[in-house]
Amino acid sequence: PESPLAGFSTALSQTPSISSISSEGREDLQVNRLETQIWIKPDVQKTDVDFSEILNAIQEIAKDVNIFFDELEGVNSPSKDDDSLLHHGNLTSTSDDASRLEVVGEEAPDKNKANGLYFRDGKCRIDYILVYRKSNPQTEKREVFERNIRAEGLQMEKESSLTNSDIIFVKLHAPWEVLGKYAELMNVRMPFRRKIYYLHRRYKFMNRIEKQISRFRGWLPRKPMKLDKETLPDLEENDCYTAPFSQQRIHHFIIHNKDTFFNNATRSRIVHHILQRVKYEEGKNKIGLNRLLSNGSYEAAFPLHEGSYRSKNSIKTHGAENHRHLLYECWASWGVWYKYQPLDLVRRYFGEKIGLYFAWLGWYTGMLFPAAFIGLFVFLYGVITLNHCQVSKEVCQATDIIMCPICDKYCPFMRLSDSCVYAKVTHLFDNGATVFFAVFMAVWATVFLEFWKRRRAVIAYDWDLIDWEEEEEEIRPQFEAKYSKKERMNPISGKPEPYQAFADKCSRLIVSASGIFFMICVVIAAVFGIVIYRVVTVSTFAAFKWALIRNNSQVATTGTAVCINFCIIMLLNVLYEKVALFLTNLEQPRTESEWENSFTLKMFLFQFVNLNSSTFYIAFFLGRFTGHPGAYLRLINRWRLEECHPSGCLIDLCMQMGIIMVLKQTWNNFMELGYPLIQNWWTRRKLRQEYGTQRKTSFPQWEKDYNLQPMNAYGLFDEYLEMILQFGFTTIFVAAFPLAPLLALLNNIIEIRLDAYKFVTQWRRPLASRAKDIGIWYGILEGIGILSVITNAFVIAVTSDFIPRLVYAYKYGPCAGQGEAGQKCMVGYVNASLSVFLVSDFENRSEPASNGSEFSGSPLKYCRYRDYRDPPHSPVPYGYTLQFWHVLAARLAFIIVFEHLVFCIKHLISYLIPDLPKDLRDRMRREKYLIQEMMYEAELERLQKERKERKKNGKSYHNEWP
Repeated sequence: PESPLAGFSTALSQTPSISSISSEGREDLQVNRLETQIWIKPDVQKTDVDFSEILNAIQEIAKDVNIFFDELEGVNSPSKDDDSLLHHGNLTSTSDDASRLEVVGEEAPDKNKANGLYFRDGKCRIDYILVYRKSNPQTEKREVFERNIRAEGLQMEKESSLTNSDIIFVKLHAPWEVLGKYAELMNVRMPFRRKIYYLHRRYKFMNRIEKQISRFRGWLPRKPMKLDKETLPDLEENDCYTAPFSQQRIHHFIIHNKDTFFNNATRSRIVHHILQRVKYEEGKNKIGLNRLLSNGSYEAAFPLHEGSYRSKNSIKTHGAENHRHLLYECWASWGVWYKYQPLDLVRRYFGEKIGLYFAWLGWYTGMLFPAAFIGLFVFLYGVITLNHCQVSKEVCQATDIIMCPICDKYCPFMRLSDSCVYAKVTHLFDNGATVFFAVFMAVWATVFLEFWKRRRAVIAYDWDLIDWEEEEEEIRPQFEAKYSKKERMNPISGKPEPYQAFADKCSRLIVSASGIFFMICVVIAAVFGIVIYRVVTVSTFAAFKWALIRNNSQVATTGTAVCINFCIIMLLNVLYEKVALFLTNLEQPRTESEWENSFTLKMFLFQFVNLNSSTFYIAFFLGRFTGHPGAYLRLINRWRLEECHPSGCLIDLCMQMGIIMVLKQTWNNFMELGYPLIQNWWTRRKLRQEYGTQRKTSFPQWEKDYNLQPMNAYGLFDEYLEMILQFGFTTIFVAAFPLAPLLALLNNIIEIRLDAYKFVTQWRRPLASRAKDIGIWYGILEGIGILSVITNAFVIAVTSDFIPRLVYAYKYGPCAGQGEAGQKCMVGYVNASLSVFLVSDFENRSEPASNGSEFSGSPLKYCRYRDYRDPPHSPVPYGYTLQFWHVLAARLAFIIVFEHLVFCIKHLISYLIPDLPKDLRDRMRREKYLIQEMMYEAELERLQKERKERKKNGKSYHNEWP
C-alpha cells in the first residue's frame, strides 16, 4: 500500500454514516472505527502512526459529520476483545407485556431497553448474538474477527452474563445501509405492489349451485379447523408482488418504516451471511463464523427469540405480545391441536426450510386420514364378519384334531381348537378386504407424493421460492485442508479451488461402501441372535411352571423377542450414528450439502435395515424352511427352526409391527420433548437456587435464550428420519397390519404440536434458512413407495392364507369348477391344509415327553401339521402333494400380476397428475406479465419526472426516450 492512511480512508468510506447512529453509542463506534482501520484491513499493517495525521484524515473524509475529536485523543492500541464495548450485566427486564409484534414509528427508548431486544440506547435492534468466554485462549482471532465485523458496518455491543462473569454476550445490529447492501447482494425478494386478483367468469348455473352450498354451510360450524383471523388479525399476511431488492430502485418498494421493512428473520439471515464471510486471520481459508465455532473461539451463535412466549393477558382481547407468543397460542398450544398450522407465520419466524418441514408433515398427516379410515374399515370388516368366517369356525370346532408339538421334547401335543382365539385375531387382519387395502395403500403412496409436488409448488410460489436458486456453496474446511495442494479452476466462478483426484475419490467410496456392507452384516447377525433366542426360549416357556405362560409359550416368545429386538435396535442406532459420521467424513464430501446428503443416505439405510430386518424375517422366513416332523431342519445341527402358530404366521407379524411401532414412537417423543424439558428444568432450578425467582424473571432475552437447548447438530435430520421410517412402517407391511396408518395418524397429530412446542419454547431460535423442497428425502420416499408394492405382494401371497384359500375354493372345495368363492366354498379347508404324521416316525431328540394319552386315553398314533404333504403310508411318504404346487404357482402368479397392475396404476396416476396446478401456472404467467408492466410504468414515471426537473432547471439534455 502507498500509506497506512490510504487503506484507512477506504475502510472508513465503507462504514455506515455516523449521523444515523444514536448519540449514546457514537463514542464507542468512533473508537471502534479507529481501531478497525489500523488492525484488520488486508492492505494495512499495525504500525506507529502520528495521531494528528489520523485526525486530519478523519476531518477530510467526514466533513459533514459532527464528531467529537477531543474524546479520541486518549486512544492508543486497542485492548484484547475490545473491553471498551463491554458493559457489566444489568438486570434488564423482559416483562411479558413489554414487547409488541413490530416496532411501528418512534417508540420510547426506555421501553425498548426494557424488553431485552435492543441495545442500551433503545433504538438499535439486536439481530444476532455471539457468546464466548473470557478464559478462552483464542482471543487474538476473536479480536480480529470482531474488528472486521465493525468494518463491514455492523454495530456491536458487549455485555457480561448475570450468572457467570466469564461469559460474554456480543450483541450485533445491522443498520439500514448494511441491510440494503447485502439484501441486494443476496437477492432478497421484498414486496413492491399489492396483488390484484381477477375472478374467473362463472356461469349462472354454477353461481346458483354455490349459493345453495353456502346456505347449507350456514347450518354447519364455520370452519372449526381454521384459525380465527378476526380475533387474531396478526395472522393476515400482506399479499404483495415481490422482486429482488435493489437500492437503485428503492422507490419501487413498499417501505412504511425502515426498521420493520426487513423482518427479524431476514435481518438475522443477512447478519449471518456477513459473519460467514469475515476473516479472523491472515490466510486463504481463515474466514467465517463456523470455523470459529468449531475451534472454540465462540461458544454459541444464535438469533434472539422475540420475547416471552407467555402473557398474562388473553391473546383475543389484548393481541399477541410478539410473534413468538402468537406462534405459541395458535400453533404450539395443545388447545389448537385440531386446527391447521399457520405456515406463513412459521415461515416468517423460522424461515422457509423449517416451514417446508412442517408443511410436509401437515400434508402427510392430512393424507393419512383416508388411509387410516380405510384401514379401520378393513379391521372393522374383520370384526363384523368374524362370526361368519368358515375357517375360524372350523378351527374353533376342531376338538378332535391333534397338532404335533411345535418344539422338541418339552412342547406337548395340542388340540387345534386351543388356537381358536388366535384364528379369530388373524381374521381381523387377514380377510377379504386385505388385498383391496394393499392395492389402495400402494396407490395412496403415489397420490401422496404426486399431490405433495403440487402442494410444494403452491408453497414455493407463495413464499417466493420459484426462481430462488441456492448460492454457490463454500467448500468444507476439512476438504480444503486435505486437498489444498491440488487446485483446478472452478467452471462456475473461474477461481482456483482444491481438487480431489478421481482415484482418491473412488477408493474412499469403496471403503465407505465396505463399511456400510459390514454394518448391514452386523444387523443380520443381530437378527440371527434373535432367531436363536426364539428357538431356545420357546422350549423354555413350554416347560414353564406358570400355566398361563406354558399354554401360550409361542406368544410369550414372540412378545419378549420383540422387546429385546427393540432394545437392540436402539443400541445399534447409537453405534450407527458414529459409524455413519466416520464413513461420511472419510469420503471427504466437497460441500456441506454433499456431506448432508451422504450422511442422510447412510443413516437412513442403517436405521431402515436395523428397524425392519426382524420384520422381514418374520414375514418371509419364519416357518418357511422348517422341514416336517421326523426331518426337521436345524440351526447348526442343534436347534430346530421355529414354526408358525397353527393359525398362521400373520399374528407374529402383527405383534412385531404393533409393539415396535408403539415403542419407537413413544421413545422418540420422549427424546424429542422430554429430554430438552428435563435439561431446561435443571438449568432453571440451578438459577432459582443461586439467584432466586424474582431475579431470574428479570434476565435479559439473550441470557434466557442462551440457557435454552441448541437445535440438533444435524438440523431437521432427526425429525425427517423419524417420519420417513414411520412412512415405511405405514406402507411396507400394511397388508399385515391395517391399523398402522391409524397409529401413524394419532402419533403425527401429537408430533406436530410436540415439534412446535419444542421449537417455540425449548430450543434457541434457529437461523432462518431457505430451501425449495425437502431435499433427498423425496427420493427416499419414492424408493419406499416402490418397495412397498413388492413387500405387500409377498405378504399377501406368502405370509397370509389368501392364496391357499383361493386355490381351495376354486379347485378343491365344494364349489370347485363353479366359479364361486364364498364362505360355503371354504367348508373343509382346515382339514385340507393339514397333513398327517405318524408319531412313531419322530426323531429321538424331537420325541415329546408325553405320548398324548390325555386326549383319547391311549397313546396317539397320528398328529397333524401345517403343510401340503402325502400321508406316511403313501408310495412317497411326506412328499409334496399336487395342491402344494398349485398353491405355489398361484402365489407366484399373484405376485407378478399384483406388482404389474399396481405399478401400472402408479405410473398412470403420476402421468395424469401434473406437478403444477393449472390455476397456479396461470397466476405465475399473469404475475410475470404484471410485474413487467409495473416495473415499466414505474421506470417510465421516474424518467418523466427527471425530464421535467431538467427542463425546470434549464439543463441541456440529449433527446432520449421517452
